[in-house]
Amino acid sequence: MKNVYNNLKYCLYGGNISPILKDRVQKSKCTLVVGARQVGKSTLIKHEFSEYNRTNFDDRLTRIQAKEEPKLFFLNNPCPLFIDEVQKEGAILEEIKQIVDESDERGQFILSGSQKLELVKGISESLAGRVSIFELSGLSMREIKKIKFNKHFVPTEDYLKERETELKKYDNVWEIIHKGSYPELYDIDRDWQEFYSSYVSTYLERDINELIATDSITFTKFLTAVAARTGELLNYANIASDIGISEMTVKKWISILERTGIVYLLQPYSASALNRAIKTPKIYFRDTGLACYLTRWLTADALKNSAVAGNMFETFVISEILKTYSNEGKDYRFNIYYYRGKDKRKTGENEIDLIIEENGVLYPVEIKMSGNPKAIMGATNQVLDKIPDKKRGMGIILCLIDKKTYLRENLIALPIEYI
Repeated sequence: MKNVYNNLKYCLYGGNISPILKDRVQKSKCTLVVGARQVGKSTLIKHEFSEYNRTNFDDRLTRIQAKEEPKLFFLNNPCPLFIDEVQKEGAILEEIKQIVDESDERGQFILSGSQKLELVKGISESLAGRVSIFELSGLSMREIKKIKFNKHFVPTEDYLKERETELKKYDNVWEIIHKGSYPELYDIDRDWQEFYSSYVSTYLERDINELIATDSITFTKFLTAVAARTGELLNYANIASDIGISEMTVKKWISILERTGIVYLLQPYSASALNRAIKTPKIYFRDTGLACYLTRWLTADALKNSAVAGNMFETFVISEILKTYSNEGKDYRFNIYYYRGKDKRKTGENEIDLIIEENGVLYPVEIKMSGNPKAIMGATNQVLDKIPDKKRGMGIILCLIDKKTYLRENLIALPIEYI
């Protein structure tokens, strides 16, 4: 534990996240911290809120008492209280509601869990208006590089100027893409394959066991098939054919991966003016290291020179952008999209890797694993001009270029260090 405090002190405790979380706890009766296993939820809360009583619903006896004798449970676990893995006994939320409604005191409960969508749904039904939700992801590049800047990525002139005050070179980007973002890998010199092998086993045993009706081998094959498609359009039928399971089962299992923070579904931008746009989401693994492990890319050099390098690079960049939102305590669900369709040309599809919407402005972003970006890479951006009541902002090509470079008056090639 001492190493955690030393090596990750900035990343988890003295960095950007702690002040945001502390503010949430002080102002809310109840705070929910969600995120995948091993991203540091429990460690962060235990360190920053050491005065809180703690209990964990991974323990079956604790869950039974919380369900069957809630008054006794809260006598044994008085407020202020941190409940870990709270999704394992959702009935407790109604009891928490009663407690917080009887008092105006703030910071009574901190809850955490690894099933985001399920928890948010339960919270919205039981604790609406009483809870603040905070998403914790794996370590971001800003945290790994100890960069204090903590604003979400949006390519405005003001953002770029402010970001330039704290730029640091990402000289080992492929090593980090391959390594992944789980804090433990940056805390100790742990074997990469052994960590991810244990992670998959723990994930299957603790998060999936009660949610699927199949053997772990079949589900692991499914995990691998999805990892091999990170950065691609989500094709349920294709995955079902590869694994030999039904399309309905694939849909159910994809939902489980999304709920437990393993994947992110990037939705297409929806506008009536884009009548030839594809409506299918794209799927991204949240952690590139886990995706590399499942698809057996065992070294950073092998990954960098592989046929999947482009998709893995795009997955990494998308994940980093999402982290800029969540680490600032912001919800990205209604700000981040992609576009693919035939609205611009009569033949062939056009794509914008990412569309960031903010204050009625649409910022088109291309993600390219290139050190030599071209203006043609932003040719599809003008399709956004069709959309009424929206303005097209500066176009961006996030790539491996060394410095910010204008390719056109409204198109900039940006090093990924600007994220």
